[in-house]
Amino acid sequence: MANIGIYKLLIRETHLDTYGHVNNAVYLTMFEEARWEAITARGYDFEKVHQSGQGPVILEANLKFMKELRLREEITITTELVDYPSKIGHLKQQMIKADGSIACEALFTFGLFDMKTRKMIEATPDWKKAVGLEA
Repeated sequence: MANIGIYKLLIRETHLDTYGHVNNAVYLTMFEEARWEAITARGYDFEKVHQSGQGPVILEANLKFMKELRLREEITITTELVDYPSKIGHLKQQMIKADGSIACEALFTFGLFDMKTRKMIEATPDWKKAVGLEA
C-alpha cells in the first residue's frame, strides 16, 4: 500500500450529533476532506478537475466505527492506496486518535470519471501521481 496523505483535524461543535459524538454522516465528509487534501498536495486540485474534465468518483464506501470521537479531540486521517488494477481502485482511510487507537476505518472503491463522456476512464499520468501509483 502507498501512503498518499496524512491530514490532521480537530473535532468541532459542527461535527457533533445530539449524543455529543461525531455524527456518522460527518465521517464521510471528513474522509473526503482528507482525500482532497491528499490529491491537491500531489497536483490534482479542484481547478485541475475542471480544466481536464476528469475527476475522482467514489463508487462504494464501507465504514467501520471502532471508537467514539468527541468534541475537541485532535485526530489524524491517513489515506492509503490499496490497489488500482484497472479503471477501479481501492483506498483505505483511518481516523486515528491521539493515543494511537483507530476510531474509524473506511474502504472506498473509486476511479477517475470523465465529465464529458460520463464514464469511468483509465488513470491518466497526472491521476496516477495524485493517487500514489507513480512518484
